[in-house]
Amino acid sequence: MPRSWRWLLIFLLPWLAACAPDPVVEKPLPTGARVLVIGDSLVAGTGAGQGLDWPTRLALDSGWRVVNAGIPGHTSGQAAARLPELLARHRPDAVIIAVGGNDFLRRHPLADTRRHLEALITTARQGREHVALLAVPQAGLAAAWGSLEDHPLFAELAEQHGITLVPNAISEVLSDDALKADPIHANAAGYGVLAERVLGALDEQGWR
Repeated sequence: MPRSWRWLLIFLLPWLAACAPDPVVEKPLPTGARVLVIGDSLVAGTGAGQGLDWPTRLALDSGWRVVNAGIPGHTSGQAAARLPELLARHRPDAVIIAVGGNDFLRRHPLADTRRHLEALITTARQGREHVALLAVPQAGLAAAWGSLEDHPLFAELAEQHGITLVPNAISEVLSDDALKADPIHANAAGYGVLAERVLGALDEQGWR
């Protein structure tokens, strides 16, 4: 290859990488597909009445059969430990992972949270192509003022593993006092917004 072409290729590679399309699921999930949502209190619906959690709203809006596997207080490690049994019991067509907030609140080492989330992703992908990861807000000075931002770990893992990322949904809801039951939980209206944001992100990636 001529030297001038090599220099041109070096110049163009970063631009070509930036223009690469995001991973898209080619086959939409049909109505009636079973979707497992694993997570913590934000999945369980703490802060709202029974049946007002966002996975229930997601089921109503999408036509999928959504299994709510949220347990208040659970960390990414606890979620990773119980996922294999949940997969064996429910045999879902898709898995949505929404956990990590308790890791940050309890100041768990980031390396441990990364390892547990990677275990969740790897286990969820066995035998299925539809796997999504909800970004969770990071702790910090902005959070103290009520303005939350996604922790970059979630975008990194979604890109690394080629799965769907649901960005800004939790951060947006928990940054709005009108959508919160308390500082770390949504109210019924907040869970409704969260369901809309989740379904919108899934639609963009071809889930419907």
